[in-house]
Amino acid sequence: MKSIFWFRQDLRLKDNPGLVAASKASVVIPIYILENTPSDRYAMGEASLCWLHHSLKSLNESLGGKLIFFSGDPLKILQGLIKSEKAEGVYWNRCYESWRIKRDKAIKAALKKEGVTVNSENSALLWEPWEIHKKDGTPYKVFTPFYRKGCLEFDLPREPLRAPTLHLSKAKKGGSLESLKLLSKMEWEKKIVKYWNVGEKGAHQQLKKFLGHGLEYYKEGRNFPARSHISRLSPHLHFGEISPHTVWHSIKGKGPNEDCFKSELGWREFSYYLLYHFPKLPEKNFQEKFDAFPWKKRPKHLKAWQKGNTGIPMVDAAMRELWETGYMHNRSRMIVGSFLVKNLLMHWKEGEAWFWDCLVDADLASNSASWQWVAGSGADAAPYFRIFNPVTQGEKFDPDGDYIRKFIPELKKLPIPYLYAPWTAPDEVLEKAGIELGADYPEPIVDLKESREEALTALKQVS
Repeated sequence: MKSIFWFRQDLRLKDNPGLVAASKASVVIPIYILENTPSDRYAMGEASLCWLHHSLKSLNESLGGKLIFFSGDPLKILQGLIKSEKAEGVYWNRCYESWRIKRDKAIKAALKKEGVTVNSENSALLWEPWEIHKKDGTPYKVFTPFYRKGCLEFDLPREPLRAPTLHLSKAKKGGSLESLKLLSKMEWEKKIVKYWNVGEKGAHQQLKKFLGHGLEYYKEGRNFPARSHISRLSPHLHFGEISPHTVWHSIKGKGPNEDCFKSELGWREFSYYLLYHFPKLPEKNFQEKFDAFPWKKRPKHLKAWQKGNTGIPMVDAAMRELWETGYMHNRSRMIVGSFLVKNLLMHWKEGEAWFWDCLVDADLASNSASWQWVAGSGADAAPYFRIFNPVTQGEKFDPDGDYIRKFIPELKKLPIPYLYAPWTAPDEVLEKAGIELGADYPEPIVDLKESREEALTALKQVS
């Protein structure tokens, strides 16, 4: 008996419930389908496509070159393969975007009608979003009760599964990895292979590194962008190169920061939970009062923000980190997010779209929920009047200036007292550092104090 296993956001062998189920039933034909999306807006961004190429390459090596690649309508592809390979079953792991849920249900119904065994499993989340709810049956909208009362009191995450023993068969039809043409932007390709070890093996190496050198200092150290006290597991989790169950159980009993890091996994769950129960989250303000907020269109300011040329060093260092590495430290994400939606008064969708294209961990649930959080329009969001001051944030969380100097080398000779706000430096200090504001490094595109007051005035329109 042959069955098809459809890899999606589960590009691994270890702790892969759908693959385990398929392996028990039959000989497995492994495939990957580059899916059409209902909107070009949520087709994968350039950085994600590059990561995907290398992740699929690694997975195919683990499968002995048996993985076959397709692009197009999954139902038509699966029906064709079932016929040509005489397959009797199809297995996959679930995804949680609303259009994928709708599409998967339709595929299941069509294939079952044709007498095909169809089975889907959960490989991406610690808790299924439909299992967690308040006593009255309604979904949670605040993180702490969702996580503490909803998740932890419902059930603890299961133990991870071993990689199955596979009997593989290679599909006769289909294409190569190169046929998907995922590497359209070679600039990203060069950067990603420089900064990341993509694939299941790399994911486990990164987890081991974090357990050895990061978790011990995580609670405090995670606030300092220049330090290596964060896990950097988010892209590996997004593409399913490692499972959240594996991460959860790996950190169990590993010291006082265990609960703190587990709660961050809980925030990831909360984002998926919100996307499942409120599928318009990527498009609509969770708090409808923000529909009346007077957002501004500022194309030149947006471009300066995207390229790290705002004249505010902590913002620019973060945006250049994103462009250079396909990643941004979480503290930096909050700083640049606050600056865009509050100091520049630009809609959170502008930031969400740029992150979607440039992040290797671009994840619809986390990206949407996090941008709405920083904008004040989301569930359990930071209040809009909480406006990060990027100067004081730099002084506090980059006290030695290592982060700014790494990504803005033109400021490396500027002394610490002026590194976070170069426009305050006397002419002789700037001259000694070899900096001419407006030429070597931009003047600030907005006044931080004035733009803060403008944001608070705008907030009154929706309060």
